[in-house]
Amino acid sequence: MTPASSLGRLLLWLAAGIFLILQVGLWFGEGGILDVHRLKRAVAEQQSENLRLRQRNQVLEAEVNDLKNGREAIEERARLDLGMIKDDETFYLVTGKALAGSATSGAHPATPSVVNPASASAAAPAASAPAAPAPTTPVPTAPAAPTPGAQ
Repeated sequence: MTPASSLGRLLLWLAAGIFLILQVGLWFGEGGILDVHRLKRAVAEQQSENLRLRQRNQVLEAEVNDLKNGREAIEERARLDLGMIKDDETFYLVTGKALAGSATSGAHPATPSVVNPASASAAAPAASAPAAPAPTTPVPTAPAAPTPGAQ
């Protein structure tokens, strides 16, 4: 072997070693290909979370606009959250088991409902068909609290 060929082999092995070190850094180091794929997955997850939150914000914004501009939304909140009723309505609290064949029979318990006195007399003949009606307790109504700013 000549000294020139051994020097050429040494340079070849040195270049191969440097190449391998650079490849390891490219694949496994910080900012390497594996790190880039992990970051792409994290970005995709964050974008889907942002989309879900953006849709939730749109729903909340629509509800806020309804509460600011519409009386129906305020009335619905007062009925559902605060249990308020109008002056000309009667509130019936149905207790006990649900009637067989009713919409609430089965696993769903009977829920309180608000009945308008005018429509209650029309619905009374249809409700008297079952043999064992559920006991009802009329709840006395109090005048609704005045809304702020409605004077």
